[in-house]
Amino acid sequence: MGDIRRRRAVALGITGGLVAPLALTLGAAPAQAAPSCTTQTGPYQKQVEKFLGRPVDGKQSAADCKAIQAFQTKHGISPNAGYAGPVTWGVMDLMNKQKAVGNKPNKDGKCPVNKGRIACVNLTLQLSWIQDGDKLVYGPVPVRTGRNGYETRTGLKKIYWRNIDHVSSIYNVPMPYAQFFDGGQAFHSVGVSMWNPPGSHGCVNMTKTNAKKYWSLLKNGDDVYVYGRKPGT
Repeated sequence: MGDIRRRRAVALGITGGLVAPLALTLGAAPAQAAPSCTTQTGPYQKQVEKFLGRPVDGKQSAADCKAIQAFQTKHGISPNAGYAGPVTWGVMDLMNKQKAVGNKPNKDGKCPVNKGRIACVNLTLQLSWIQDGDKLVYGPVPVRTGRNGYETRTGLKKIYWRNIDHVSSIYNVPMPYAQFFDGGQAFHSVGVSMWNPPGSHGCVNMTKTNAKKYWSLLKNGDDVYVYGRKPGT
């Protein structure tokens, strides 16, 4: 994701930024050519077959490989050779856990309910939602947060600057509907799948639909609470 513009960055002491991160809304995946399908059986073959609705026999078939490869290509998982490995199963397992949350993302009570309107980010489940007290206002929605070495920082923060057409001066990439809450870290939309590994450079990536909704529901001064730990960090 990006800083806030060089001038504001200096004023605010910002030195870095991020970009490229329940109804499971899909984003576009990075374009990648489909290599030849592997004939190898992966260590997570049965789990992947079950997730994709394939016959669960634990043995790689041509049809299995095509289904796995299509999933990998859709979500920008590389290599996308149809192998049922740990990265592919990790994405599927996360999707299962996200779906299991349903409409009670704060069931564990970890996101504060005494702050009024607040945007919550659960790094462990890669989910975000907006609540007002204990009332769910919007979400939960899948998000894509900071990769290893660029982790989205945890704790209680506040939205302090918003720019609907922000462009990162560090990465020279657009960050539409950017709402900054911690240094160069912000909510903003991206054009990749929310399950595209390994993650952002620290920002909380969202689909355009969800980023627009967050833009309409939040304002400067609203609280943001980030907790948990992204898988793989």
